Amino acid sequence: SAAAPRPWRLFGAMCLLRLPRITQPLEKLEEEMVALMGQIELEKSHYSDHEIRKLEEEERLRRRKESMYDDDDDEAPGKTVIMAQDLEDKWEQKLLQFEAAPRITDADKNNNRTSLNRKLDSNLMLLAKQKIGNQELWLLPQVEWQPGETLRSTAERAMATFLGDQVQAKTLGNAPCGIYKYKFPRAIRTEDHVGAKVFFFKAFLQSSDLSEAELKEDYLWVTKDELGDYLKPEYLKKVNRFLLD
Repeated sequence: SAAAPRPWRLFGAMCLLRLPRITQPLEKLEEEMVALMGQIELEKSHYSDHEIRKLEEEERLRRRKESMYDDDDDEAPGKTVIMAQDLEDKWEQKLLQFEAAPRITDADKNNNRTSLNRKLDSNLMLLAKQKIGNQELWLLPQVEWQPGETLRSTAERAMATFLGDQVQAKTLGNAPCGIYKYKFPRAIRTEDHVGAKVFFFKAFLQSSDLSEAELKEDYLWVTKDELGDYLKPEYLKKVNRFLLD
């Protein structure tokens, strides 16, 4: 017998997140707490091996200077002596040469939302512009389910459709983390296809280098606060239920 008609077309969508690369700036109270804990730790701490070594060397040099007595064989011909102070001077020079990377990138300054190198202290989500009917909408990457697929594999295929097969991502679980259901406009609605159900899955981007990825559509990397600039209200409401910042 013929298969029963499916009134709902099924889609799998992938919520692909780039996790934060740096910590968020500390609030004033947090900075004060860090300073307090650092002071407490310093007051209760003991000398490290390096500090003990430095004190012993300073004491040895003091006694040697006072009595002109050499109590060890440190000055034997051909023997190189590295003092604790020498190490500290070397470390100080390395520290002076170190320059921390900026927290605000060029992509932040230019508000380039197609770049992964922005909002380094926040989650970024991939949005793709897709044609739905006669409209072009910003959505999470999605494709229609095909017989024989699991919904998870459908969502992973949606991700590969936009970023290419070489993208490295870790999908979380086999069950959807959210669902969005909507009915088609009456003009295109049929008995077999009343509307669509979109099943959302979540994945973490493992590689931040997408320079070789084949991008087949327009795409954006946006924060949770920026989603409202692109997603329709009902769609955004469903996404916000499973999206944590």
